[in-house]
Amino acid sequence: MPRFQLVALDGIQFSNLFALSDAGLAAVGAMRRVVNEYPGVPCRVSLEDAAIGEEVLLLTHTHHDVGSPYRASGPVFVRRGAQQARPAVNEVPDYVTRRRISLRAYDASHMMVAAAVCEGPAVAADLRRLFEDDAIAYVHLHNAGPGCYSCQAVRA
Repeated sequence: MPRFQLVALDGIQFSNLFALSDAGLAAVGAMRRVVNEYPGVPCRVSLEDAAIGEEVLLLTHTHHDVGSPYRASGPVFVRRGAQQARPAVNEVPDYVTRRRISLRAYDASHMMVAAAVCEGPAVAADLRRLFEDDAIAYVHLHNAGPGCYSCQAVRA
């Protein structure tokens, strides 16, 4: 049975942004927010929903920085001080299971070769099914409703 591991964004690339003023953030296309609902603001570094009252940044991130037509960027939330999540093999955190998820599977040439939309509790089974195809190198998870990038799954 195929095994997978979810990979969160590395928070180091965002940490200096928290020191910017609101005008400085606007100059780089980002904004500061204070969370007012839970769940609802998924951090792409911790793979957790931010708590009510917590400070987050909303910014554009190039999550698929590849030389193919599927190169992509989009909005992500990042919590202040978030530590990069390192889920165990085959672990799917609540951050994912409480949402409808779009799975986008890519080959080694970064071309999309399969896709699926599933409810969060089905993500693990669908990832294992996708990774049964040896042509699939990795899978991107997106929140299907707003369409935002969530995290990446790789073979474990």
